[in-house]
Parts: sequence; structure tokens; C-alpha cells
Amino acid sequence: MRTPSVRGQVEPFHVMEVIKAATARAASHGDVILLCAGQPSTPAPAPVLAAAASAIGSSVLGYTEAVGIRPLRAAIATHYASDYGLDVDADEVVVTTGSSGAFLALFLAAFDAGDTVAMARPGYPAYRNTLQAMGCRVLELDCGPQSRYQPTVAMLEALPEPPAGLVVASPANPTGTILDPDELAAVARWCAANDCLLVSDEIYHGISYGRECASAWQTSRESVVVGSFSKYFSMTGWRLGWMLLPSWLVRPVELLLGNLAICAPAVAQAAAVAAFTPQARAELDSHVQRYAANRAILLDRLPELGVTTFAPPDGAFYAYCDIGHLTSDSRAWCAEVLAATGVALTPGVDFDTARGSQFMRLSFAGSTADVGAAVDRLAAYICSTPCG
Repeated sequence: MRTPSVRGQVEPFHVMEVIKAATARAASHGDVILLCAGQPSTPAPAPVLAAAASAIGSSVLGYTEAVGIRPLRAAIATHYASDYGLDVDADEVVVTTGSSGAFLALFLAAFDAGDTVAMARPGYPAYRNTLQAMGCRVLELDCGPQSRYQPTVAMLEALPEPPAGLVVASPANPTGTILDPDELAAVARWCAANDCLLVSDEIYHGISYGRECASAWQTSRESVVVGSFSKYFSMTGWRLGWMLLPSWLVRPVELLLGNLAICAPAVAQAAAVAAFTPQARAELDSHVQRYAANRAILLDRLPELGVTTFAPPDGAFYAYCDIGHLTSDSRAWCAEVLAATGVALTPGVDFDTARGSQFMRLSFAGSTADVGAAVDRLAAYICSTPCG
């Protein structure tokens, strides 16, 4: 009897399990507040919706080039010139099926089975799970409050040998912390000097609260930059991302993309060109203002839950909170909270294989009213429940 391959026996992405349970709760009770999903609660900006409608009404919307349509790649290149002062050629830009499609193609193109790739712990679980499914060895760097939950050059220099790759995220998921420009530059220089491919996940750029978001390409074009339309651009379900690639990776990634997905969704590509217009950017910046207001509410009210230790939410829209005073099993606790209150949270075991059982992540990307109501429910539940 056939059995699944070892590649398919990866850890679940626990937030997807939470979303499944929350969907069932919504159907039975109708009272769910989603603080688990890392996505905006707003639609794509109006210019994007108009461009999509126009494309649907006037275009065939067949296959595109595997690396994406030229107008979109040119718009992304222009975005780097205006926002980062970088001279990027459209041929260095590759459009992908979300950032998830970018990481899949990149990891396949850049790393062989047995290669060691380092990442922060806590960190985004799909890096780890995808690399392990490909037969790579994942080296988790223990990143706590002393390094603002981010890797450092000192950590890299302490390794017995340089890894084949290093994945950094700034702003990071789940912590929301940002690598200062000088720190990111130092990491990029170390990677370039040690033949270690730096993969810089910059998908939350545009969402920050008083701290600058630098790009790895401002220091090293031998690194890979991953971007996305899902977060700041509020286009999560459109499944569209991009990469900036060094020349040696462009052709291998193109060949893999053509085989894996043929191309990113054509209608999403046609519409996304309008995401960089002044009208769209004004609408998107208003969302960031709401995230900032929600963040302020949480920073003020988290102590009501007994939560006084959490990662500094410099950017993105997450609070990564120590709930060790409430539980030693974050997965069970989050399930209990959903069942009792209708508030969906993500257990820390998704992000930290060592200490995630005492952490949880909540997203404040929703409405301000929902964030306030969720804290009310959580405070009432915690006050009425003995710690477990």
C-alpha cells in the first residue's frame, strides 16, 4: 500500500487550522472576531478594483510570461526608485503567485537537499516547513528580546561554518520587529562575504510605526528581496508577489515558475499596476493609520490580560505576547479561548519550536471596533478562568 512521501509530512501551518475552526464557529455562533489571520480586513484599493474590472471586460486574460507582465515589473522597479532610491531594472523583477510562490521557487532554485539555511526563532513557519520538505537542514537562530527578536552578525559569526542561506524578515512575522538599516546592512555584508545567500522578506514594508524599513538591495544586490501585494497593498487573496533577484538566479527561477504555476494570475497582474498610483497609495496609507490606532489600543490594554511581555511591534500588524502566566500549552489555550469567546488567536507553537507553547500572536489588522471588543472578551474570560 502506498504511503505519503516524507516531504508531505510537515508540521501544519497552525493558523490555517485556527481559521478552519473559526469558520466552523462563525457558522454555528456568528460571533467570531478574527485576530488570527495575518491579512488586512479591507479590499484592494479602488484604482485596483477599477483596473481589474477593465481587464476582465476588455482582455483575454490568458497566460502571461512566467516572470510576469512587463508593465507590472516596470511599475515595481519604479516603486524601488521612488521609495528606496534604487535603480532597479524590470528584468531583475520576477512576479510570483504570492510571496509563497516566490519562496517555493527561490528555495528550489538556490538550495540543494542537505544545504543548511538559517532563520530566526520565532519566525514564519512556512520558511521552515517548506525548506524541510525540500530536504534542507533548517538552523534556527534563537532570537529573543536581547536582539529585538532578529538575527545578528554576532550570531552568524558564532556558527561553526556559514550556512548556505539566511532568511530574515523585517518587519517580521510574528513579532513585528524591524531590523535597523545599519543592522540589515551589516547582515547583508556578512552574507556577501561568506557566500551565504541572504533572503530578505520585505512583504510588510509600508506598515511601520516610526521606524525606517530598509531594503537589503540598498547594500547587496547579491541578496534576494521578496515583496508582496498581500499586506500593505491589501490584496491578500489576489495571490501576487515579486522578487528582486541577482542575475545568476533569474533564469533558474523563471524555468521553475513556468513549470510550477505557468504564471501568476493574469487579472491580478493587470490590476496591480494601479496599486502604485497616488490615489491607491493614499487609500492604503489610511489603512496604516488605522493599524496604528489599533496598535495603540493594544499597547494600552494588554496589561488588562496580564500581558506585560511582548515583542516591540515596530511594523506589520502583530503583537507577539508571552502568555506563560496563563498556560503552558498555547495551542490548547487558543482553542479554549475560541470556544469560550469567539476570539480567534494564533498559538505561538506556529512560530517557535522551543518556547512557542507560552506565546500567542494576535493580529490588529481588523477594525478598531473589533480590536476593542476582542480585548473586552479576552479580559472577561481571563478574569473568570483559573490559570492553566
